[in-house]
Order: sequence, then structure tokens, then C-alpha cells
Amino acid sequence: MPVATPDQYAEMLDKAKSRGFAYPAINVSSSSTINSVLQGLTEAGSDGIIQVTTGGADYFAGQSVKARASGALAFAAFVTEVAKNYPITVALHTDHCPKDALDGFVMPLIAASEAEVKAGRNPIFQSHMWDGSAVPLAENLEIAKEILPRMKAINAILEVEIGVVGGEEDGVSHEINEHLYTTLDDAIQTVEALGLGDNGRYMAALTFGNVHGVYKPGNVKLRPELLKEIQDGIAAKYGTGPKPLDLVFHGGSGSTDEEIATAVANGVVKMNIDTDTQYAYSRSIADTVLRNYDGFLKVDGEVGNKKIYDPRAWGKLAETAMAARVVEATQQLGSAGHSGK
Repeated sequence: MPVATPDQYAEMLDKAKSRGFAYPAINVSSSSTINSVLQGLTEAGSDGIIQVTTGGADYFAGQSVKARASGALAFAAFVTEVAKNYPITVALHTDHCPKDALDGFVMPLIAASEAEVKAGRNPIFQSHMWDGSAVPLAENLEIAKEILPRMKAINAILEVEIGVVGGEEDGVSHEINEHLYTTLDDAIQTVEALGLGDNGRYMAALTFGNVHGVYKPGNVKLRPELLKEIQDGIAAKYGTGPKPLDLVFHGGSGSTDEEIATAVANGVVKMNIDTDTQYAYSRSIADTVLRNYDGFLKVDGEVGNKKIYDPRAWGKLAETAMAARVVEATQQLGSAGHSGK
């Protein structure tokens, strides 16, 4: 099916919250990993979100040039075309854009979508993330407040990070400490600055101990029940219905099923997945090489086996392995089987 329209994307998020599930938002860095996601979502009967970081966009554009906005547009063009061949719906999102990358990444992409909308078409991306976690909250919200009207005008959704996700992803790095927990006061400041949808729809990545990457058990202390405290506090203060905020779960690698379920029950509608799918893809390639060493390489003057070292051969296996991890994510988040229903 075609990439989601803005209305379809809004309906996807509304459906997730009302039915108590979340969509996997999977980072990709190549056409092959895009195909892996589409394969996995289709096998699971789940809609989903495909996203690209600044580093992923750099890689799409070509490692020898610096043209991340161009890379992001190439990513979007590829997904928009190939997604037509699959029976599920996907939305396109840009992930983690820190302050020093705004002018070279998100802003040109918003401008490109503004041109599309002006021409009577849909925006290229359905949502963009502004990652202000490295600046003071007041500055974070001031920048979000400037971006939100432009997003509303193209009927797209802004994602903001309120709090700090530990670990490192694409050059955005934070220590693992007490700053990993968003407070109710932080959330109230967010609502005061951005509203509750009237100024444009946004998703909030509230942090509850989240860490990017993989850590041994005991290093990460997740408190997903914190999300309920914040949702209840906002609902009480502003007289809204339950779970007024659309929440995003970053740094979910290694989380237990119970932790994920609690986060989703408290209003998470989108969960980012990167490390685990990267590993599933690369693990398969390592398996092919190590099990077929003499065929993959021309050893001792031999010619190897083209049926093994052909990138399509190991690539298909890697895509299927990553697709299986995508299916697992849809099952953990509850989105499996909900496509088109």
C-alpha cells in the first residue's frame, strides 16, 4: 500500500492508543534494511513506522559526500515506491536531530514537504523528531515551539524528547544518571509551551531510565510506571481524558516484555528499534561467512562460490533474519494483526 497520508498516520496513532498497542519504529540505513522492515511488517500483519537518523541519512547519500538531507529524500523516495507492493501501511519519520543538525537535516526536509503540499500533494515525511535533550529544557521547548507551526501547516507530526536518553546513537550521547527520568514538571512545561494538540500534534519521548544500545542486566533501571504518573498529572491539571500525551519509547533494547507492556499501557504509541534489528541483520551475514568460508572467499587459489558471495544470496538471508526480529517487535508491542483493521 502507499505510504500513509497524514490522516492515515493520525488514525494509526489514535488506533494504537485506543486499542492499547504501539507501532515499531525501525531505523534503516539501506534499501536492503528497508525491504527487511516491509517483509517483517507484512509477515506480522502490522502497520509500522520506518525512520532514518542523521547518520543513516548520511549513509544513504553516500559515505564520501556530506548530503544528509539528500540521503533522507532518497530514503523516502525508495520507501514511497516499494511500499506500494506490500499490503501494510507505513509512515516515514526522521529520528534524533540535535540542534547542530537542524539546518542541514530537518529544516530542508520540512521545506521540501512544504513545496509538495503547496503543489497539492502530501508531505514527504509524516513526522520529524527534534532532539533537544542536550540543551536546557527552556531552549528545547522554544525551538519546538518554532518548528510546530510549520509542521501543523503541512499536516505532519513533531516528536520532541523531554528528558535524556542515556547511551549513544549517531553521535548523540548522554551519561546514565538521574537525568534519565522526566518529571511531571517537565511535562507541564511542555504542555504550556506546545499545547495539547491545538497548536499542532506532537509526540513526546518522555524518559524513564531509557538507554540507547545494549547493556548487561542491572545497568539500566527502567521505570515505565513513571509514564502513568505523568499522564495522570497532566490529565488532572488540564481536565483532559486519560493518557493525554502520545508517548514514544526510546532505547528499548533489552527491555522485558513486562516493561514494554507497562509503557504501552501508559500511552506509548511508538517504540524505536535499531540495535536489535542491526544485530539480527549482521548476525546472519556473519553466519553465512563463517559457515561458508571457502565459498565466500577465494581461499588457497580457489574461485569461491558465486552463489554464496553474491550479495543477493547473503542479503536475502540477512533481510529474512531482520524481518523475523521485526515480527517479534510487533508481537511485543501488540501491533501484529492490526493492519487495516
